[in-house]
Amino acid sequence: MEAWDFVVSKGDLRRAEVVEAPPSELGEGQARLAIERFALTSNNITYALFGEAMRYWDFFPAAEGWGRIPVWGFARVEASSHPEFAVGQRFYGYWPMSTHLTVTPRKTRTGFADIAPHRHGLPPVYNQYLAVGAADPSEDHRALLRPLFITGFLIEDFLDENALFGARSVVLTSASSKTAISLAFQLKQRGKAKVVGLTSARNRAFVEGLGFYDQVVVYEDLATAPIEEPVVLVDFAGDAALLRAAHERFGEALAYSCLVGGTHWEGERGAGVMPGPKPAFFFAPDRIRKRATDWGAGGLDERHDAAWAPFVADAPRWLRIVEGAGPEAVAEAYAAAVDGTSSADEGRVLSPLP
Repeated sequence: MEAWDFVVSKGDLRRAEVVEAPPSELGEGQARLAIERFALTSNNITYALFGEAMRYWDFFPAAEGWGRIPVWGFARVEASSHPEFAVGQRFYGYWPMSTHLTVTPRKTRTGFADIAPHRHGLPPVYNQYLAVGAADPSEDHRALLRPLFITGFLIEDFLDENALFGARSVVLTSASSKTAISLAFQLKQRGKAKVVGLTSARNRAFVEGLGFYDQVVVYEDLATAPIEEPVVLVDFAGDAALLRAAHERFGEALAYSCLVGGTHWEGERGAGVMPGPKPAFFFAPDRIRKRATDWGAGGLDERHDAAWAPFVADAPRWLRIVEGAGPEAVAEAYAAAVDGTSSADEGRVLSPLP
């Protein structure tokens, strides 16, 4: 099978299929890109989990009841009917778990924006593609970490702008997740509060070894661990029982409660009325729009890139790349991501074709 889509059931994320998807003829002004490599992390499961609510399913339409999960990675132009896009050009951005994607590109300062009609009204940040050169060894870490790092960067900036809501500790659930790690790194760099990671006993040693957390607490000890208050809670787990336990532990000492992800995607949803502040959902594209206005697009990029450089330089110390190629490898990696069986110190990078 030379061209395929990996699709999952919107009603049951464990149901997945590889379906043949022969490329259609290009319309005027279109280009078809062959997807070379993409990263697969728990963040992509979050995209699926919030696919309806946050419109993640709308980027790459599939048959009724099925969806194509967005991933981040690299692709090259395979065919083009657009005069400004030549065969062989490479781009980094937001792709489906597929071998190919047809786009309607509009040239930008840094690459292109996909202006296909079905992508109108979707968050613009996901429609932007960055021109890149020939493949290099740093690309795997970029695919794995850059889209997660920017979320951590924006959360830390939001908390700093609000003076941490007066908190002395910032508590991160799912502390071994890559987005939590990026936030912990930046909080540690800023040094204005203790960084506390909540994690499983299985991942405790890994989280402690990162050096980004001042304190690591396993979930079972949340009720009794000595954590300095007041506290900001940043929840990457998306588990209602855990969220309630944290609110009940801290109560009025909880200065702010921030919801980000859903790494514990099979956990209970909807925690109901709880002690402390009402949890607020953090949506990165909204923050990007605000800071692009405050700082200008160049200012946002400059600040982000300055923070990103030391983080990605350190990543090979704690992140091991695990490669796979072909539809069987994609299916195996997806099953591991859904089941949560991947090791915390590994990052899956996949090539659609062997």
